[in-house]
Amino acid sequence: QVQLVESGGGLVQAGGSLRLSCAASGRTFSTPLMGWFRQAPGKEREFVGAISWSGRSTYYADSVKGRFTISRDNAKNTVYLQMNSLKPEDTAVYFCALANANIYYSGIKMNYWGKGTLVTVSS
Repeated sequence: QVQLVESGGGLVQAGGSLRLSCAASGRTFSTPLMGWFRQAPGKEREFVGAISWSGRSTYYADSVKGRFTISRDNAKNTVYLQMNSLKPEDTAVYFCALANANIYYSGIKMNYWGKGTLVTVSS
């Protein structure tokens, strides 16, 4: 069973930065795609970013391009989300997810999910 544990959420002022981490444990796929999603209050969960196993391919939602950076350290089984220039509309619970896939595409099935970490951006 795969476990994903997110950390790094918190309260930050608009314009500030946060770095989220997601540690994976358990028996996972050999080259998993990892991604970040978020769900704001009263809204559906949405894609934020994803990264291939090699790290050479990254994918971002238009709303975070140029502000967020996703990276991974396979030796530590950890994926990161560096969030800069945060806006109040970035307030959400951020979820880490893992898929048995080499590339990201819209509608991809993520096989495992973390429980999420709350990010609150004050204006």
